[in-house]
Amino acid sequence: MKPTDFAYSLSAYLAKYLPGEVGASSNTIKSYRDTFSILLKYCAQEKGIPPEKLTIDQLNKSIIEDFLHWIETERKCSVSTRNQRLAAIHAFYKYLQMEQPEALFQCQEILAVPMKIAPKETIGYLTLDAIKKLLDMPDKTTKIGRRNLALLSLIYESGARVQEIADTRVADIRIQPPATIKLTGKGNKTRIVPLMAPVAKLIQHYLQDNKLNFPQCQEYPLFRNKSGNKLTRSGISYILKKYFKEMTRLLPEYTTVTFSPHVMRHSKAMHLLQAGVNLIYIRDLLGHVSIQTTEIYARAENSAKRKALEKAYSNVVSNELPEWQQNAELLDWLQDLGK
Repeated sequence: MKPTDFAYSLSAYLAKYLPGEVGASSNTIKSYRDTFSILLKYCAQEKGIPPEKLTIDQLNKSIIEDFLHWIETERKCSVSTRNQRLAAIHAFYKYLQMEQPEALFQCQEILAVPMKIAPKETIGYLTLDAIKKLLDMPDKTTKIGRRNLALLSLIYESGARVQEIADTRVADIRIQPPATIKLTGKGNKTRIVPLMAPVAKLIQHYLQDNKLNFPQCQEYPLFRNKSGNKLTRSGISYILKKYFKEMTRLLPEYTTVTFSPHVMRHSKAMHLLQAGVNLIYIRDLLGHVSIQTTEIYARAENSAKRKALEKAYSNVVSNELPEWQQNAELLDWLQDLGK
């Protein structure tokens, strides 16, 4: 069977262009691949066009808009997920218009499909007391429990994304003072995050407990499952949600909180902000490219704003009433003037 122009272009884009010329991370490539996998399934199921017959001419603006509507209504995807899928499609068509100038008009039609404005969600985070309670949940008498305690503690301490923790190797941990962890984030960018002494001690015990403190173990995944393979994003997410559910039995006020691993990252950022840490340092710790991304935490920290305003207000305005307001006869006279 002769391959279609779409099959050729998509294969070249995912297998050669993204990793070779753009230097995209494996996670970015996987995300883009997933988008087109869903798109191909949609074309086969809803449009009756099997993948082996799909051409660039057929995949027009109308089909892309129908696809975006379908993932929202049928797959129940959020607006942010819809926009993420569209971003992947836009990136491909930016590449395609350079490779196939004859399809320029069609590419620009698809590139003109707009993103949807997603409703702004409040940042979910846990208080320090809730974090302490969450870290009390793992059973420290078992090997798995001690591993999970080290995992939860490191996620909170480093403010890392869940994939960054999943990708961490033993060699990325420095136990000797000053203790640090090297994290590889989006775009394969690395950053060094300091670890406080209690967490470093906990990780040291974990390494000894699992015989990972030998030179030949440097390239091993830091956190492994029962099969000896590295914990996946879904595996780490499962562990976090399990302990969070246990915690809500002790703190029922959190039963309505939508919990995800990213809540731990939000919590660390908010606690640093509440402690008076500069946004620049928080940006570097979280691995944000722009300070504008980090500023969402400053906008969310209402309690800090209130305290600052109350302090400023108390220094300027006295709680005591001015003398003319304490004079009842004067007040009565002023009120009579308005009658």
